[in-house]
Order: sequence, then C-alpha cells, then structure tokens
Amino acid sequence: MAVYFYGCVTLDGYLAAGDHSLDWLHETGSGEETGYEGFYSRMDVTLMGRRTFRELERTGDPAAVYPATENYVFTHGALSCPGFTAVSKDPAEFVKGLGPERNIWVVGGNTILAPLLDRDLVDCLTLQVAPVLLGAGIPLFTQGEALRRFRLEEVKKYGQFAELVCVRARRSF
Repeated sequence: MAVYFYGCVTLDGYLAAGDHSLDWLHETGSGEETGYEGFYSRMDVTLMGRRTFRELERTGDPAAVYPATENYVFTHGALSCPGFTAVSKDPAEFVKGLGPERNIWVVGGNTILAPLLDRDLVDCLTLQVAPVLLGAGIPLFTQGEALRRFRLEEVKKYGQFAELVCVRARRSF
C-alpha cells in the first residue's frame, strides 16, 4: 500500500479560498498542463473530505472526474452520488483497512491528510505550487502535524506550476 497526496497550493500554502472555492486554481492553469494523467492512472483509491467533494459536485458529474478509482468521502452525512462512498471512520484506520497493493490518493482536505501524516502513513507528497497569494483560505497543513521528514525526489515546471515530489524519508536507526 502506498499513500499519496497530490494537489496544488498557493505560494502562501492554501488549498482553497476561505469559501472553499478553487477559482484561483482554475484561473492559473489546467490539469492538462501537469503530470496529472500519469499520476491518476496509477491510483486505485481516492480519499477526500466533504468540502472537497462539494467543490467536485460543482463540475456537474463527479463520477466522470474520477471514473477509474474507488472514491471515498469522509462525512457524517449520507451521499447520493454514484461512484462515491461515504465514510465516517478515522482516516488512518480506514486506510489501514484498505489492504496491501493499493495506491491511495488523498485528494484534498487537511482533516484527512493530518491524521495520515501523524501516523506516518503518507509515502509521497506531490505539491504543485501556483504563483498566487490568497492571503487567507484553507491551508494544506493544520500546523499541528508531528515532525515528518521527506526527501525531495524531483522538481518540474508545468506551465505556471512548479511541482515538488517529496518521498517519505526512511529512518536509519
């Protein structure tokens, strides 16, 4: 099992504006300008929070966005969207129960990412950085995460995005 975060943040570290919108991202560039297609083709499972899912619903057909993966939304409410399953468990416990040989993508939400980081379950962080300053919004990290070390594996430029691929550093004790 491997757990990945793949997403875009602003220069000041925000995933979304305060109202959870991604307008800043769509105005900066598109997924076609990045390595998204290759990344997604390797994924088996997506995980996201309810707010990320709501933004996805704005596309009109969420199932068309992630057609080839099992898609889970962490929420305490019900979902009525084909291709997506509601989950109300702890994200780390849920991920451990998914079993081996699965590539798991944490699509969005620091409430999903933080517990996975705290339990040292995130293997790779692929951060695309957009040349945008929001000044306020939804941060990628909660600022409460435990110390974790990653190794910078790769740096790429895609249009207006800089992409950093960071792999979990293995302890050498």
